[in-house]
Parts: sequence; C-alpha cells; structure tokens
Amino acid sequence: MLDDSDRRILRHLQADPDMAMAELGQRAGVTASTLARRLDRMRDDGVLRGVRGVINWPALGYEVEVSLRITLDKTQPRAFDDFIDAARLVGEVIEIQTFLGQVDVRLSVIARDMPHYQTVYRNKILTLPHIADIEALMHVARLKADETLPL
Repeated sequence: MLDDSDRRILRHLQADPDMAMAELGQRAGVTASTLARRLDRMRDDGVLRGVRGVINWPALGYEVEVSLRITLDKTQPRAFDDFIDAARLVGEVIEIQTFLGQVDVRLSVIARDMPHYQTVYRNKILTLPHIADIEALMHVARLKADETLPL
C-alpha cells in the first residue's frame, strides 16, 4: 500500500505537521506535484484523516481531567447507541472509547476545577442513559501522548 516515498512523506509530516509543502517535498525527496498527488491519494485511501489542532486544555483554564470507565446495562438493546448519542452532547466529554470486556465505555472528561467537575458529573454524566456502574480515575500526569508511528 505505501512505498518508501510515502513513508518518507509521512515520517516528515508527523515530525513537523506545520512544515511548508515545498519543504516537505524537498525533505521527502519528491517534487511538489508528486507530493500533492501522493497526499491526495493517502487522504482518499484513508491513511491521512486530516490535519487537526491539538489544544492545551490547561492553558484554557481546564485543570481537571477524569477518565470514567463505564459499564452499561446490556439488558437494554439500545444501551450502547443511546449512551454514546447522549455522551456526544456533553461538551466536557473530549473522548469516547468503546471496549469489549467488563468496561464498555471510557469517557475523558475535562473541567475547570473540582467544583465544575462535580457539577458536570452530577448534572450531565449521571443523567446519561443505561449506566450500570462508573469508575472514576483522576488524571495526574500525561507521560506520553505521541501519536506518531515509526515509519
């Protein structure tokens, strides 16, 4: 699927996503037109999902992050769909993951401080449908958040 040129392009793009296209092409050893074609193909193939901004939540005043591990009442046929649809509407939920096993869903929740988190938890999280059990894990430190792959 990917050849050496594609991997070089991705390697340099991961290292510096803000790099100018001319410099990216030069570093990857391809012309500007070849770079454009390859990037378009990788987007069309789903290899590149897009460019995104990574927000430093504490810089915006969100000092608390909590990981909620949730077990759903699976006797309800629409438990997953209803829960996920409702969780998507909670602005403080910044990530939703589903799992196979005892824990069904994990939510990453941010808040300005503990009183704000308590309000979000009581008024928004606990009102989500089909919750059988919740375990809260208070985020202490992010030791690795690298999404790059060794290409």
